[in-house]
Amino acid sequence: MSTPVTFGQGSLSRAAALVHTLVTVEALLLIAASPGLAALLLIGPDPANLPLAAVCLLPLGPATAAALYALHHRDRDLADLHPARTYWRGWRLNALPSLRLWAPLLAWLTVIAFTLTHFSATGLPGWWAVLLAAIGAASLLWGAHALVLTALFAFRARDTARLAAYFLFRRGRATLGAASLLVLTAAGTAVLTEALPALLAAPLLLSLLHSSRPVIAETQEDFTV
Repeated sequence: MSTPVTFGQGSLSRAAALVHTLVTVEALLLIAASPGLAALLLIGPDPANLPLAAVCLLPLGPATAAALYALHHRDRDLADLHPARTYWRGWRLNALPSLRLWAPLLAWLTVIAFTLTHFSATGLPGWWAVLLAAIGAASLLWGAHALVLTALFAFRARDTARLAAYFLFRRGRATLGAASLLVLTAAGTAVLTEALPALLAAPLLLSLLHSSRPVIAETQEDFTV
């Protein structure tokens, strides 16, 4: 005899719970990052504004870490949903730890972007531009691993940085998954709208968590007590 399914435990209820969580986390992420995003809309696209743009993106790091935390700890039961409470708990736990990695990453990416936008003035051979672009892409992938680790584990910043670099090569499929999301987001932004990453942040981060499952599992097994 089959076990009866109670309210909130069926497949339709689980789907509704997922949609509710995604919408809530998306809204809260935009609220948490809104001071910087609003300022970002006011500055022009001039490459000289790249350092200012990096400052505007600082709130995005803690907001993203909190979203990853909320999505990882989401409830599957429609009758017991608290995504907003979980999000703000994740923000309180991860705001400072994520900034310790997010701020240096933004500074490093700003240096690379500024160099590439003024590359003709450097006098360097063309292959240097390709190398810098590759380093920038690798830095973004490292940052994806670092944010996931920061959101879900309480390591010191330097230990998180080392683990993120370790998993960059150790878990190639997870890194490839993050790279695929990066390429998809960049292509969608170029073809459709610059607002696409903000509008689809929660589904993209849920996909990042899904592709990062080997990283999360190995960290829990080998690097935590």
